[in-house]
Amino acid sequence: MAGDTRGANPMKAKIAFAVIGGSGLYSMPGLAAVDEIELGTPFGRPSSPVVFGMLEGRKIAFLARHGIGHQISPSEVNYRANIYALKMVGATRIVSISACGSLREDYAPGHIVIPDQLFDFTHLRPRSFFGNGLVAHIGAADPFCSQWSNQIHENVLRTGAKVHSGGTLITIEGPRFSTKAESNIFRSWGLSIIGMTASPEAFLAREAEMCYSTMAHVTDFDVWHVSMEPVSVEMVIKTLHQNTNFAQEAIRNLAKSIKEESKCSCQDSLASAVITNPNALNAETKEKLQLLIGKYIS
Repeated sequence: MAGDTRGANPMKAKIAFAVIGGSGLYSMPGLAAVDEIELGTPFGRPSSPVVFGMLEGRKIAFLARHGIGHQISPSEVNYRANIYALKMVGATRIVSISACGSLREDYAPGHIVIPDQLFDFTHLRPRSFFGNGLVAHIGAADPFCSQWSNQIHENVLRTGAKVHSGGTLITIEGPRFSTKAESNIFRSWGLSIIGMTASPEAFLAREAEMCYSTMAHVTDFDVWHVSMEPVSVEMVIKTLHQNTNFAQEAIRNLAKSIKEESKCSCQDSLASAVITNPNALNAETKEKLQLLIGKYIS
């Protein structure tokens, strides 16, 4: 369990975890001492201010991926600024709340999936913090932190929601939904669910040495399921609203029962990833990435 903050300013406590998602989570019952901060990063401004609150005695950080009022398309999200901002405020673990379509009969609308694999089918988004004179090859064989995912799965189970542990999430560019041909190809590849935001978010979190997991809410059967109505914005919003209570309760459960961080490979993912000779690194890039590489390159 995290340390007791009684007798101290709770907002100076260490962040237990960060949530990237929609605004529904800001109104969670029991959320206290709410504050927010506007941040700038070397990669531009994040999608929204970072909102802080105390929940079950733990400090939680929130960031609205698509901006306040959902103004930013999946391909326009500044994923680098979002992850960098959460790193700046001291978050070490992230739970992503997202909508997804199902590519499997047994993953039905209303269910929640904690995926263990990721297929990046995007092509327009900056995928890395690195470049401009600094080369780092991050390991991503297992893109979601298994320890963190297990904790999230346990706490979603406690809500009574139908939850699945494992499955491959494919990230498409969007903002349009799939064609039937695309959806059926993805199914033939053995993929489980489809979304628009996990890539490059998960990979950037790994580069930032942060534990990352997704709580994916199934809103539809994409367009492959011929006996069901094709996916629509109305359908997505309706199911998300139905699942809001599950998401809120799961986050509250997680805050209440969160385990101390045990050592995992996410926290040292850059240790063997940087291939550039430090003596060849230009000063501008070194300064820009100091938050990420400082413990390896002084």
